[in-house]
Amino acid sequence: MNKLPLVFSVTSGKGGVGKTNISVNLAYCLAKMGRRVVLLDADLGLANVDVILGQTPKYNLFHLFHDGMSMDKILFETSYGFRILPASSGVSDMVNLDTGQKLELLEAMDFLEDDIDHLIVDTGAGINDNVLYFNLAVQERLLVLTPEPTSLTDAYALVKVLKLHHGIERFRVLVNMAQSEKAAKEVYLKLHNACDHFLSGVSLDLVGFIPQDMAVRKAVINQTPFCKMAPESKAAQSLVSAAHAIDNWKAATYVDGNIKFFWKKLLFQDQSVA
Repeated sequence: MNKLPLVFSVTSGKGGVGKTNISVNLAYCLAKMGRRVVLLDADLGLANVDVILGQTPKYNLFHLFHDGMSMDKILFETSYGFRILPASSGVSDMVNLDTGQKLELLEAMDFLEDDIDHLIVDTGAGINDNVLYFNLAVQERLLVLTPEPTSLTDAYALVKVLKLHHGIERFRVLVNMAQSEKAAKEVYLKLHNACDHFLSGVSLDLVGFIPQDMAVRKAVINQTPFCKMAPESKAAQSLVSAAHAIDNWKAATYVDGNIKFFWKKLLFQDQSVA
């Protein structure tokens, strides 16, 4: 039986934490490691994966829902070794997908299941319906924090909603824009302690941290992944370490009650194990 792709979200409770930049650089690093990677821009109304990459796809997910276009036409090969499924920007009716559109998207993704190793889902920020939906549809969730107090409180809010209303208990954590490893661990521990105290059963695993680095800002301005533009920078080296850790995650082989990407294959495997 073919190996299932690892499907994980890169998500946050607050905007401006560098979530999309991390998604792009993880895709680049995993592709450099020889993995077949697709990055789905799941911030459907305010998409900017293509902008950060300096790429200009002809089609996006708007064309799936409104023109019936197939995913293989929307799928865009970047110049960095991985593919993206771009979304639209400034289109209000993409902000909240209805139930039919959610199922349509999952069905349309099935053609990729034997063609990729990693599907990265770059969600929007916050706790709106789309953000929750994509976090339920993946196997793992990478929660991006920064040392800002609002980042911490909003991350906790996202974890709380996913735990209390949807039963999601496992989260991976990446601290971005940290002054030092010590500062990053302090941020992580604040979230860990809050969850441990108020949300019994939640598991938070610290994947790593990305230090503050001027190379990151320069790369964003140049619309290039910082791991490509400044591979010797501290931020790039930290991101590479995180990518290696993620590559060792195991794809889920069970259904947890929430409809998933590649759910048909998951269901088949779950039944075959039983």
